Amino acid sequence: MNLKNILNTKEHHPTFGLKELLGYIGPGLLVTVGFIDPGNWASNIAAGSEYGYKLLWMVTLSTIMLILLQHNVAHLGIVTGDCLSEAANKHLKPWLSKTILSTGLLAAVSTAMAEILGGAIALNLLFKMPLKFGSVLILIVIIFFLFTNSYKKLEKVIMGFVSIIGISFLYELSVVHVSWREAFVGWTTVSFPAGSLPIIMSVLGAVVMPHNLFLHSEIIQSRQWNLEDEAVIDKQLKYEFLDTLFSMIIGWAINSAMIILAATTFFTQAVKVEELGQAQQMLTPLVGPFAAIIFGVALLFAGISSTMTAGMAAGTIFAGMFGEPYDIKDRHTKIGVVGILVIATLLIFFITDPFKGLVYSQMLLSVQLPITVFLQIYLTSSKKVMGKYKNSLLNNIVLWSIAIILTVLNIMLFASYL
Repeated sequence: MNLKNILNTKEHHPTFGLKELLGYIGPGLLVTVGFIDPGNWASNIAAGSEYGYKLLWMVTLSTIMLILLQHNVAHLGIVTGDCLSEAANKHLKPWLSKTILSTGLLAAVSTAMAEILGGAIALNLLFKMPLKFGSVLILIVIIFFLFTNSYKKLEKVIMGFVSIIGISFLYELSVVHVSWREAFVGWTTVSFPAGSLPIIMSVLGAVVMPHNLFLHSEIIQSRQWNLEDEAVIDKQLKYEFLDTLFSMIIGWAINSAMIILAATTFFTQAVKVEELGQAQQMLTPLVGPFAAIIFGVALLFAGISSTMTAGMAAGTIFAGMFGEPYDIKDRHTKIGVVGILVIATLLIFFITDPFKGLVYSQMLLSVQLPITVFLQIYLTSSKKVMGKYKNSLLNNIVLWSIAIILTVLNIMLFASYL
């Protein structure tokens, strides 16, 4: 079924009251689930356990970037009716669009690998299941959900459960000793502690995930109304921003809570985190001896939900290379979904250190990110593509600033390895 029609196939003129606004909340939350994933957990835990509160600034900066980028790419989907991949295929030379979108597929592989690996780690924590066997099992479950659309039945449950775990992390801040002065300094002060750049880039890649930019431009159209009416488009754009802002702030709070709890649990005790399972200790003050079970179940649900969004993004990118929207019944979408998920699963068989694998997979996302950002800036700045809704001068200044910052950070990352 075409993703653009999954949630609402009836074209209508909405009233845009409070009820309509609440009904519009959703695409942003689905994207948020994508960046509260196992790879994100690993990056946050590594940041907090190794550097305390000092890297909180990257969560703040990344979230600001994310809000602006997601809002901008959602505009592309609303105004043109095309996702980022379709628009690239339509408006760029074939060799250039195929090259750029191929790097997007590589980012989707890296993302899916982290999500599947996280789910497998959860199965190992809960049932002592070997990682490789668990990865294959997660793969089978995800493909079943995506190909039967069963994920729609579980979506609210999964998002609800992950939200509960997020609330648990936030609540635990009240029962552990947090130095809020240090936290505030960490949120507002840019610092690069010795050896921290790979972790900084992994946090960036874990929050501003390239595949989510492709996905958001697709799923935002699931609430598409009569786009011939400019007043409807204007109101859609306004409510999309509220949805994005609301969802990303939730993500910022949960990601910050993870780093702070890792700082209070591990950094203050000088404990080196070498596996994701150690993070269950962060929940011990809240739920005591059941921490391992609750953490394992939360990680499993987070892995399943985020792997589904990674698979959908892969299908969106691959189908868009052929000028087609996401449609799980279509051959190109099927190839994109299955191909990326299978490749990601096979890569797990060659990983010797799962925790480092999660962290570095997120770092690789930050390397591809500038390519996706430059692509969306080019498209959303074009009058040919966006018409009267193209980026304003102020928007372009902000977006180009983000692109330059991302590029500089990646250059610094490469320089750190020389």
